[in-house]
Amino acid sequence: MTESTWQAVDEYLQESLLPADEALTAVLSRNRDAGLPPIDVSPTQGRFLQLLARIAGARRILEIGTLGGYSTIELARAVGTDGTVVTCEFDPRHAEVARANLRGAGVADRVEVRVGPALDTLPTLTGPFDLVFIDTDKQNNAAYVEHAIRLGRPGTVIVVDNVVRSGQVATGGDERVEGTRRMFAALHGDGRVDATALQTVGAKGYDGFVLAVVTGG
Repeated sequence: MTESTWQAVDEYLQESLLPADEALTAVLSRNRDAGLPPIDVSPTQGRFLQLLARIAGARRILEIGTLGGYSTIELARAVGTDGTVVTCEFDPRHAEVARANLRGAGVADRVEVRVGPALDTLPTLTGPFDLVFIDTDKQNNAAYVEHAIRLGRPGTVIVVDNVVRSGQVATGGDERVEGTRRMFAALHGDGRVDATALQTVGAKGYDGFVLAVVTGG
């Protein structure tokens, strides 16, 4: 199996299951024109997040890592008009693009974009959140998960993206890999959460995600 096969299958799944979405297509176009890195979740991953949030009945969601707002829009759609998404973005230029994308998708009224280092922003937030999506600098994954647990409640869903790092998580690697390994070490035996992780392949390459539920410990 090759990456071209993964890409082809992702395209097939997207065409087979996801309706055309002008708002999300426009997001990718704006992000590209603004020079943002092409590291958004894929369309199928974005819809997975939306469905997971709907299954959880989430009405208040925390996202750590906004980029251009692609995943933010899917999460905002999940919470509905009476819900709220708080999303943390380090880069002011990325946040500006994200706000334009949120307006274009018609969900800006239910999203609060917090600009600055997430480790500065998170201590100022008050929970509980029903779902937390972590997709930002991997070096601080352990700290982000700790904040997610603190800001959660029994039943809060936590998703951490990009945790397999093309398999390097098993052997060690750069600071992003080591940050992710510290997160796994912190999760191991933590009685406050039940957690698992899955490997994935697709348009985003070979990676994976952690899925955890806060139990209260």
